[in-house]
Amino acid sequence: MANIALDPHDATTSEGEARLTTADGKPLARALARSQRRARRRAFLLVLPLLAFILLTFVIPIGQMLQRSFYNDGFSRNMPEVSAWFASTERGTDPDEAAWAALATDLKAAAEARTIGMIGTRINYDLSGARSLFTSTGRSLRGGLEPPYREALLEINEGWDNPMLWSVMREASQPYTANFYLAAVDRTRDEDGRIQQVEERQQVYVMLFTRTFWLSLVITGLTFLLGFPIAHLLATLPMRKSNLLMILVLLPFWTSLLVRTTSWMVLLQQQGVVNDVLVWLGVIGNDQRLQMIYNQTGTIIAMTHILLPFMVLPLYSVMRTINPSYVRAAKSLGATSWTAFRRIYFPQTLPGLGAGALLVFILAVGYYITPALVGGSSGQLISNMIAMHMTSTLNWSMAAALAALLLASVLVLYWLYDRLVGIDNLKLG
Repeated sequence: MANIALDPHDATTSEGEARLTTADGKPLARALARSQRRARRRAFLLVLPLLAFILLTFVIPIGQMLQRSFYNDGFSRNMPEVSAWFASTERGTDPDEAAWAALATDLKAAAEARTIGMIGTRINYDLSGARSLFTSTGRSLRGGLEPPYREALLEINEGWDNPMLWSVMREASQPYTANFYLAAVDRTRDEDGRIQQVEERQQVYVMLFTRTFWLSLVITGLTFLLGFPIAHLLATLPMRKSNLLMILVLLPFWTSLLVRTTSWMVLLQQQGVVNDVLVWLGVIGNDQRLQMIYNQTGTIIAMTHILLPFMVLPLYSVMRTINPSYVRAAKSLGATSWTAFRRIYFPQTLPGLGAGALLVFILAVGYYITPALVGGSSGQLISNMIAMHMTSTLNWSMAAALAALLLASVLVLYWLYDRLVGIDNLKLG
């Protein structure tokens, strides 16, 4: 530690007091500031590897996902002439011979560069059947086209005269677009660019979002009803017995998620263990076996079991610190057991309950494997649709838009929790 000295020959402050200095004659305030800067720099260097890891594996991927949700240059990059014509004209302008010439030029160039499939796929995201139109026309353009280009293209395929096709191409001529977000909430644009709802048979995403949040809420409630008594038992038992039971709570973490899910498939199927026991007990007849899998019931049961420890552990960590003398004091003052629980014990568990509910709900919202295996058509969540667009349709922009909306919903939930409960009251252990 530096020695502090008073230098009588040093300049004085405005109040006439002597300035504090270190042993080597430097001002104390400056020396302390330099020491604090060194400490902050050392701390920053210590956490720099972690910050770099988070940046590379979390922040940058999420940023790329958000960019892809509103940026797609599959059409504009490969159809420059048509995109330039759209940029020079207003919406609603009928395609003239210059537009048809630009279309023919771009289609021929794309066919030679073998990118016409990519172009057709981009338009097919907004207009079903467009990809085959582009690819079939591309094959016919290998020998070139002669003007008038409109008649030549319509001779190849009359679908080029569809006003909706030109409206979609106009939207796709700009790499930045909000159409994927519109599609994510079951909306689209008509020929004039007005936003409208898609046909009823195509309204999928809002229903999936609603189902996802509803099932997540149900699963969170079930884990609370099952986890609260378990956590209370663990918190009130002697340490040796509670540690033994805690192993049973932690046991699912030592088992593969895929194994646990497939185990529920064996238990819940119509010829499975649960139905066999119910038939043996006479609760149902052999021809009345319950359908508990490949539906929402299977999703709720399996996910409740899988996510139950995430509710038990935060509750247990809070309950363990509650002094039992509070409840005894309330009873000694005339409170019933229910009143003591409701007014004394339960309010003290709210930090753990809030943490467990938030954790379970957020995990349930983004779950994928379990609904995919046991959910069937009625138990699929929005995460399964995101995975389908990523792996099957290869519509990454649509998947990114759905994921961005899901992320925004979780952030809103987190904000509401902070406003209503307070994030400072959250306790995970």
